[in-house]
Amino acid sequence: MIAITNLFEESVIRYPKNAFLLEKKKDIYQSLNYSQTKELVYKFGAGLMNIGLNKGDRVALLSEGRNEWVISELAIFYCGAVNVPLSVKLAEPSEIQFRLEHSGAKMVIVSQNQAKKVQALRNRIQGIEKIIFLDEQPKYLEGEISFYEIIRIGEVYLKEDKDAFTNRWQSVLPDDHATICYTSGTTSDPKGIVLTHRNYTSNVEHSLSLIDVPEEFVTLLILPWDHSFAHTTGIYAMMKTGSALASVQVGKTPLESLKNIPLNIKEIKPDFLLSVPALAKNFRKNIESGVLKKGWLVKGIFKFGLKIAYLYNGSGWNKGKGWRIILKPLYAFVNIVIFKKIRQSFGGRLKFFVGGGALLEVELQRFFYAIGLPMLQGYGLTEASPVISANSVNKIKFGSSGAVAEQIKLKICNENGEEMNTGEKGEIAIQGENVMAGYWRNQEATKQTIVNNWLHTGDMGFVDQDGFLFVLGRFKSLLIADDGEKFSPEGIEEAITGNSQFIEQCMLYNNQNPYSVVLVVINSEAIKRWLGEKHPHHENFYSNALKLIATEINEYRTGNKFGKIFPQRWLPAAIAILDEPFSEENGLLNSTLKVVRGKVIEKYKDRIKFLYTPEAKNICNVPNLDIISGLLK
Repeated sequence: MIAITNLFEESVIRYPKNAFLLEKKKDIYQSLNYSQTKELVYKFGAGLMNIGLNKGDRVALLSEGRNEWVISELAIFYCGAVNVPLSVKLAEPSEIQFRLEHSGAKMVIVSQNQAKKVQALRNRIQGIEKIIFLDEQPKYLEGEISFYEIIRIGEVYLKEDKDAFTNRWQSVLPDDHATICYTSGTTSDPKGIVLTHRNYTSNVEHSLSLIDVPEEFVTLLILPWDHSFAHTTGIYAMMKTGSALASVQVGKTPLESLKNIPLNIKEIKPDFLLSVPALAKNFRKNIESGVLKKGWLVKGIFKFGLKIAYLYNGSGWNKGKGWRIILKPLYAFVNIVIFKKIRQSFGGRLKFFVGGGALLEVELQRFFYAIGLPMLQGYGLTEASPVISANSVNKIKFGSSGAVAEQIKLKICNENGEEMNTGEKGEIAIQGENVMAGYWRNQEATKQTIVNNWLHTGDMGFVDQDGFLFVLGRFKSLLIADDGEKFSPEGIEEAITGNSQFIEQCMLYNNQNPYSVVLVVINSEAIKRWLGEKHPHHENFYSNALKLIATEINEYRTGNKFGKIFPQRWLPAAIAILDEPFSEENGLLNSTLKVVRGKVIEKYKDRIKFLYTPEAKNICNVPNLDIISGLLK
């Protein structure tokens, strides 16, 4: 059992000259090796000690991913203090204020792009003693200081009293608190998930037992660094193996940073990437858009290649087995002719993605596996530090979340907590060293979540006969029919949006009603193009657009393209077209880009009520026609 500080010290000894942190501030990426990073961590940590950071104190960190992010967190740990990583997507001052006050943060470390958020709160929060700016400011008010001023203070401190610093970091124990990570707080006040040093180091071991990361690997860490998924697998797993992580070049705005990602991928040439379903969909759309621009011949070869690859790969688990072996030469041909060229857009060295954060639609898994970039779906949650299971390159089954890490105990249990048989559905519960210490200052929530030493995830799933875990969705998201039967909508929602170019987002609803309904966000531009090709002069322009959406959803009914995938009774009988997308700005997506179902239901309660009227079963109803006419003008 070791703390994160010990893990880092061991890696510095093993890989002193290996590149660890890669950052692009101007024209090219520059690296810090493990020894150089340690030197900065020591100086910043000693400086924090000198200005009053004590063991057990909390420090909030609000910044985009960059070298100083990792240096700051490690320095906090070396002081025996606790990091409170905050999402850069927090926009409301009240959201940041709650987390600072609830955690009892003593200091805040903040980047230039996020500085105004903290400065606006400086007179509202009593406990904040220091605001530390990662970027130089034109002037500093009382209680403000720069990152590099603390580095200078630390240099002096280490010369005068290095033993005090050494004694402090060597006193950090595996069970000491490392971070307090706050939930999105979509239904109530956010909960602070307390993760210990051993939670992290054990989960690094779990992760690396599932997916191999050699020391020569490098990744571009696209996901927000405060997320536990990026935290454990993108920072500490890389640290453990002596490999390198690069940050996305930070722009002046979030959009500018987003636009830097494709360029940074080509520059870094990552060996793997961490992804979530929203990113995976964007990657696929960009690939298909690029193929279309190449003309009809390339498009035809691409489609043919996908068909061959889908047949050859089977369900992943049986790739190339049995009769499929005869397809191997043909698959090798299309791989060289077209798929290899597609992979070049990801730098040319990319071997796989690791997917998490939410359910990844099976079709996306098949697609990326076909082009030679496996999307290795995993499962976890922050309360588990977060990794519980994952597919691997050599052990993959589409639709599953892979095998459970050997060191983690998992059971599927009924409402009484009793373990169920293989293949039976129930709540996923786990035991392991990765299970959180609890919720910060919320014993009641802790007792409800950790019962008899089992972490109850609130997710429904089952384990098949081959040992693969299938996650079906959140219990809180379940559709409930009028006869009490329950079903998770997330698979249907992912399938609809994943397979349709005309539907951007959707959310199914059924709360003890006779039938399900769906709220749909359309892709206006794609529908306009389709109408221009199919019905350029037709007078029923808007009705045809609505019928197109109905046709896309009816593909899942018996006898149609996807008619065997889902139980028919859960497919929507009425459709509402929405006038705006679900987004973080309107509060309908949380920071991990998951739909906040409660807020959607509240916002559209009148539309939902209308969907249970006879008029609504005809998609060309008045509300839908009014909305789509505005969207397609």
